[in-house]
Amino acid sequence: MDSYERFIGKVLDGRYKIEKIIGVGGMAVVFRAYDPVMRRTVAIKRLKDDVAKDTAAVKRFINESKAVSMLSHPNIISIYDVSMSGESKYIVMEYVEGITLKNYMMKKGALPFPEIISFCEQILRALAHAHSKGIVHRDIKPQNIMLLKNGLIKVADFGIAKLPNAETVTMTDKAIGTVYYISPEQASGLPIDTRSDLYSTGVLMYEMATGQLPFSGETPVSVALMQVNATPTPPSKINLNIPLGLEQTILTAMEKSPDARFQKAEQILSRLEKLKKDPTVTFKPLPAPIVQGEGKDILNGESSLDENPPAAKPSKKRDFVGKSMFPIILAVASAFLIVCIVCGYYLLARVLFNKDLDKTFILTVDDFVGREYYDELDEELSELGYAVNVEYDYNDTAEAGIIIEQSPEPGEKRRVELGKHYCEITFVVSRGIETFIMPDFTMQDYRVVSDKLTKQYGVITKIEEKNNLAVPAGLVYGTSPQRGSTVTTGDTVILYVSLGPQTLVSSVPDFTGMTELKAKELLIKNNLSVGNVTYEYSDKPAGTIISQSRNASTTPVKAGTAIDFVVSLGPEPQTDENTNER
Repeated sequence: MDSYERFIGKVLDGRYKIEKIIGVGGMAVVFRAYDPVMRRTVAIKRLKDDVAKDTAAVKRFINESKAVSMLSHPNIISIYDVSMSGESKYIVMEYVEGITLKNYMMKKGALPFPEIISFCEQILRALAHAHSKGIVHRDIKPQNIMLLKNGLIKVADFGIAKLPNAETVTMTDKAIGTVYYISPEQASGLPIDTRSDLYSTGVLMYEMATGQLPFSGETPVSVALMQVNATPTPPSKINLNIPLGLEQTILTAMEKSPDARFQKAEQILSRLEKLKKDPTVTFKPLPAPIVQGEGKDILNGESSLDENPPAAKPSKKRDFVGKSMFPIILAVASAFLIVCIVCGYYLLARVLFNKDLDKTFILTVDDFVGREYYDELDEELSELGYAVNVEYDYNDTAEAGIIIEQSPEPGEKRRVELGKHYCEITFVVSRGIETFIMPDFTMQDYRVVSDKLTKQYGVITKIEEKNNLAVPAGLVYGTSPQRGSTVTTGDTVILYVSLGPQTLVSSVPDFTGMTELKAKELLIKNNLSVGNVTYEYSDKPAGTIISQSRNASTTPVKAGTAIDFVVSLGPEPQTDENTNER
């Protein structure tokens, strides 16, 4: 198992209790932890031990904490705490349960129109907030965007962000952003601004709408050159269901010149809002860039996207395109020259020295599912051309340490170059069957307990109701298994629920002919009570019961039921009138 398993169950800096490993990347390992001070679950991103002493890695880590600490937005993962002292360098972040947008897109392919609009609106709101603080993300890609179960988007990984008035991470091969999503100015080494993020968003929208990237090639260099020079295939030629207005928006965001693109995230949001209301809407081309001071300033977002451009002086354009093309052409030429020199060197080495220096090859992804994952596997696979990321999850059938999922799938092909470009592969490793300690649920509402056990612990609940003199009706007075027992996810848990005190019942005897004293004794014996008693003359002996309010019956009645009686006064006495006549 991964060496970072040793942290599970430990308390970091006397506060954060580590619960599980969420994922392992090239620089950091991410844990789920509990913060008892704030009473919340958090994610802790900790630098790996082997890179914690790398100045560039630490600088990138600090850069991320600075960038996100300046931001507060529902679509950006929040940072709660940062520790850069001592051996453990970590960031405490908002914990979100979900998957990366990349994983979601790989499973679904081209996304439906409503999802594209919803996801892009949230991403652009996050960027608009970051840009308003002077922060350029520089690495917008679906791998850095989390999708929650409720459809909420969270933008993450500001590790190479450009901060306002501050030194940022040096633009190396690790800090330039993913080549499939970088803007032409990033690929050419030119200055960048917020519009570079909008280009990357355009590429992301293209991928959402078509299920494929606009540019792909055999090497990162070839893809970078395409970002600078190539024109993407119109999305509608790949997916016929794409609305024209959406295609116009995507291609405008992907314009090679920053001045020809949208200038602010709010401009794309405005278009998406109109498309949401009417998918058939189309848009006029953006007004030509206007020099500051000549009418409205498009850079400040004052010109509407759908307005006709004001009468401008003909043929007067900004000098950006003409001037910026020289460094781009120079970069392309330099790259081509370098490739030629390297190829020449390789060829010469093969001919003269018979050396096999070509480390580039097509890798067919192997099937790793069912194999054991161990500490040395990363290094072993690195020599074969893989860069391994690891995630952990509980599994009912696979033993702990066994690989249960992988991405990419077996049989897929990737071009790799040992030492430079690897095939990124993600393993999901089993933790074994998930267990938990049964909490104490006594004196809690059975409906709340059942819901918690089902949703939070993943068990099946069964209700058994009984009378209980000490526990009010509806509350749990016990469970099976009992509290403190180890329970496995998927097991059945019995909840013993109180019906309250038992209600005693009794049958009604026949009291007629009994004396009052005898009748009262029988009432007490049968848990009944005396109701109203009236007296009448009758031919029955005085003091005996003539009639009762409830007829004698074996049908049960509630304990304490009152019985009314009519008691005989004996024969009616003779009047004086009758005596005189006699």
